[in-house]
Amino acid sequence: MRIRTDGDYAYRRDAIEQAAEFYDCNKTKAVVSACDDVPHFVRAARQVLERDDLTLEQRREIAETLSSRVVAFEIDVDITTDFD
Repeated sequence: MRIRTDGDYAYRRDAIEQAAEFYDCNKTKAVVSACDDVPHFVRAARQVLERDDLTLEQRREIAETLSSRVVAFEIDVDITTDFD
């Protein structure tokens, strides 16, 4: 597989090199590691944001902190009222 890093895609080279530095491995293993890790981290973040012991403000702060250029976490509040 080839990943374009020329022209408008030059930022990808930096992202891949940063991942290789982070994982302390070659670029191929870094890309694979990041691809393996992201779904796990997103699931874990969702679990944290769904906890009942967090306030709405805490959830929003956590969501903002964990959001990235590609993955955004949003907090929605549903309020229902039942009348008899």
